[in-house]
Amino acid sequence: MALMVNALMFVVEIVGGMQAGSVSLLADAVDFAGDAANYGLSLAVLSMGLLWRARAALVKGLSMGAYGLFVLAKTAWAAKTGVLPEAFTMGAIGLVALAANVSVAAMLYAFRDGDANMRSVWLCSRNDAIVNIAIILAAFGVFGTGTAWPDLLVAAVVSSLALAAAVSVIRQARREIALETATAPGTAG
Repeated sequence: MALMVNALMFVVEIVGGMQAGSVSLLADAVDFAGDAANYGLSLAVLSMGLLWRARAALVKGLSMGAYGLFVLAKTAWAAKTGVLPEAFTMGAIGLVALAANVSVAAMLYAFRDGDANMRSVWLCSRNDAIVNIAIILAAFGVFGTGTAWPDLLVAAVVSSLALAAAVSVIRQARREIALETATAPGTAG
């Protein structure tokens, strides 16, 4: 279900972000695509051993980091070009995305303290709901100030959240990989 919701919201936000000229919506759209891929990967390794789940989490952490860097670069580009986003579309799509992410986060709440693979799924959902609230607030900011800065600020925060979550997931995944390889039969340690 989480996979389908994220894939659908990717399409909604990519179209809406392009129409609104919003960097934060486009950043969130790319995040929805990444989350859909991550959920698919999580499902693929769910029944596998901890080592394979940790390796999958490492891949997801690296992709979250790449996404964070991409959003940071896109934000810098948008700041340079200075396009004013359309606030109403930003806010409306932000509300739809918030509803989608809160429903997914509620479904995944029980897995927030699991292994690196399951924790990465929870962190993605939690971060997405926070981002959607920020996008809604940015829409009000764009409307009130008549500038793109609220949108750019939220896009920068989105990047920071992705990078912080990536570091957390990568660290836990590396610890789990090290533990599993050290305790596996036939290995030293």
